[in-house]
Amino acid sequence: MSFISYYFHWSREDVMKLDHKSRRKWCSEISEINKSLNPSDKESENIFDINKYRK
Repeated sequence: MSFISYYFHWSREDVMKLDHKSRRKWCSEISEINKSLNPSDKESENIFDINKYRK
């Protein structure tokens, strides 16, 4: 929710009116926009990839 609110400046109430599927879609769209505006030579790191840090 905060991700969408931050990037689109939508109120909490507006974001809460969206169903879960729509919120996920908007998060994906925002991420794609960010990737296209901020291209990088290396792939973005996923903070949830804990296997990377296991020995």
